[in-house]
Amino acid sequence: MIDTFISGYCRLIGYLIAAALLLMVVLVFGNVVMRYAFNSGFTVSEELSRWLFVWLTFLGAVVALRDNAHLGTDMLVGKLGPLGRRICMGLSLALMLYCLWLLFQGSLAQYQVNVDSDSPVMEVSMGWFYACGMAFAVLGAPILLQDLYRLLSGQIDDAHLVLIQESEESPHGDADTSSRTANK
Repeated sequence: MIDTFISGYCRLIGYLIAAALLLMVVLVFGNVVMRYAFNSGFTVSEELSRWLFVWLTFLGAVVALRDNAHLGTDMLVGKLGPLGRRICMGLSLALMLYCLWLLFQGSLAQYQVNVDSDSPVMEVSMGWFYACGMAFAVLGAPILLQDLYRLLSGQIDDAHLVLIQESEESPHGDADTSSRTANK
């Protein structure tokens, strides 16, 4: 059930990312055309594109977390046996959850400091800009908690004890994504 919920909100995030990219392209391209063709532009274009890019980055990180698509190296973990890999995976999941907690706390503090400040061009609360860290922490925590539960309950086999991709060249949909569905 939790996996269906996480898959659903990751799918929704994918749609939001696509919409944000489309809006960014329209804003930036439209602004370039307006500046060169009509010697004017959209004042909101730069600021909104910047905000969308920050939100897109944090939301994309949630989807990458779900798909184990973050780049890393398994030089140390690859030399360990299954028990060592399980211990390292448990430690890394616990540390990532702690980092999410720190990110949530810091983003919440920034939100509270900036909620009454307006952005220069859009005149929208700057709290929305800093809320992306809180959104990432809230959306990323269930993914990590599910992985930790699966590790502790023995649902992850020895072949899938690494949470990263070694290089960008590995296909997006091969073992990394299928490992999550194969071990349920």
